[in-house]
Amino acid sequence: MRRAIVTAALDVISAEGPSALSLRDLARRAGVSHAAPAHHFKDRTGLLTAIAAEGYGLLAATLAEAADLKDAGVRYVRFAREHPAHFQVMFTPELLRGNDLELTTARALAGERLRDAVSAVPPQGRGTDARLAGVAAWSLAHGFATLLLSHNLDGPVGDQDPEEVFRLLSGLLFQGSS
Repeated sequence: MRRAIVTAALDVISAEGPSALSLRDLARRAGVSHAAPAHHFKDRTGLLTAIAAEGYGLLAATLAEAADLKDAGVRYVRFAREHPAHFQVMFTPELLRGNDLELTTARALAGERLRDAVSAVPPQGRGTDARLAGVAAWSLAHGFATLLLSHNLDGPVGDQDPEEVFRLLSGLLFQGSS
């Protein structure tokens, strides 16, 4: 039942955005009692927090499989394309319970995976401050993914594979990251 509610919520978010979520409507869509969403998530914020935590877990898993920093960035962009509802909710903190243990744990794990990919790049390819290199890598991947999802790159990217375009862009930023 919990999964059905999350799936229905993801569908609504993908189509209409998180502001369109109503627990009563989700219960109807999922075919469960109107009290079921509140039983599982307490309220709308609880549901959105669960979605964000799930998203960070999925992102951490995909980043863990990356061969190098460039591949991590490509996987980040792919994650955003394949999970746009998760992506949108994950990065809208005002919708979430920021102190939720599941959320903070999953967010920390995703951040650790990105830091691992940055740390694997030799200093001559990323500079001496790995933390700032991580901010740069995250900014590039997140900015590209956000612009892509909002169709702001439709013209410049055109029919090209967005992942290949991202590979080219990331090569401009990090020399020697494969």
